[in-house]
Amino acid sequence: MASRDRHAGAALAAAVLGFFVVTLDAVVVNVTLPTIRADLGGGVAGLQWVVDGYTLMFAALLLTAGSLSDRLGARRAFGLGLAAFVLASVACGFAPALGTLVAARFVQGTAAAAVMPASMALLREAYPEARARGRAVAVWAMGGAVASSCGPVLGGALTEVDWRLIFFLNVPVGAVALVLLARARRSAPRAVPFDVPGQVTAAVAMVALTFGVIEAGARGFGDPVVVAALAAAGLGMAGFVLAQRLAAHPMVPPGLFRSRTVVITVVSGFAFMVGYYGLPFVVSLFLQQERGLTALSTGIVFLPMMLIGLVLTPFSARLAERLGRKSLIVTGLVLMTVGLAAVAVLPASASLWAFAALMVLVGLGGPTVSPPATAGLLDAVPHAQAGVASGVFNTSRQIGGALAVAVFGGLLARPGAFVHGAQASLWIAAGVLALTAILALFLPTAKETS
Repeated sequence: MASRDRHAGAALAAAVLGFFVVTLDAVVVNVTLPTIRADLGGGVAGLQWVVDGYTLMFAALLLTAGSLSDRLGARRAFGLGLAAFVLASVACGFAPALGTLVAARFVQGTAAAAVMPASMALLREAYPEARARGRAVAVWAMGGAVASSCGPVLGGALTEVDWRLIFFLNVPVGAVALVLLARARRSAPRAVPFDVPGQVTAAVAMVALTFGVIEAGARGFGDPVVVAALAAAGLGMAGFVLAQRLAAHPMVPPGLFRSRTVVITVVSGFAFMVGYYGLPFVVSLFLQQERGLTALSTGIVFLPMMLIGLVLTPFSARLAERLGRKSLIVTGLVLMTVGLAAVAVLPASASLWAFAALMVLVGLGGPTVSPPATAGLLDAVPHAQAGVASGVFNTSRQIGGALAVAVFGGLLARPGAFVHGAQASLWIAAGVLALTAILALFLPTAKETS
């Protein structure tokens, strides 16, 4: 038993560190962009792709990576993805030109897509008992919570020394994670042929969709490039559905979406990101453009929202055991809805303390929605489908965040209507969360096993 606990603990620690670095690299780069431009040159479009190149590959390949994780085994898939992530980070750190940095960021995003679903599948393997797995997921979620909270501050601090350190930081963290991974139990690969048509059509659909959503934020949804990308995404998705129906061994088993829990948790992941990423995007622009705050002052306004999630995430599993996952998820979605609506009706001249206090309601969604939804998803799927289910779940989350930024960015960009656009964006997010809270009422109520 002690040996089994050590193996499980090593797998959990490796998964936490993996989640930490892939989340950190999604947020840490933003504050370094002016310094990168001063050092490497290039235009605004190039700097945009330093951020979006990572996001594009991360979101677009999660589904494919989840399927590969099930077939290769979670331990092997996680190790390969993390090793590639570390090597890509080194390439980012040594990049001599902006183009090289963007290319390395594309590779980083690809590797991150492999790490994310495999980390969740590792937990499914290491903790077969539901209650222990729920607590492990709460610990795992701390990796993302810490990265999200400290990313901008850490990035700013390291940039004071050298912006390249934000990438070199991944090397020791990744090395420790790989050492821990070596102590985890081996994962049994799934001896099933690769669904090549499914992999290709899924990749085409997700790359086109993610690219279209990212570009819509800058160009607008009516731009020909955006329309073409979204049309390609639609064709790719139609091809994927057809491929899954015809394949002997589909990458996404048809029975996966027959589970009510899977469907509702996937939708919850999407809605959560619409609110949790959409609010900072809208309010940070509002505070800087309309209220004249600096980037640092704006970050301080968001600090209570981020810290509440960081403090409460370790307790989310015990809250779920006491209240039930369904009740906790519904409560979290309702709190986020109320917080978004409250900020939407807040006068533009309201005190910064009022903004900070009300945004805490949205921050409470971090520990009350995401960990219990993740644990519920892993409980609802067979061991052999943990990777692909995690890929579907995280794809919905990434698309939710990207779509929120694109749609809200379009509303904010309308001439002379910034404040109205900000209010409309927050009301849309609140509506999405409210509808999802109603949907979450239909989650099955399963008694937690001891």
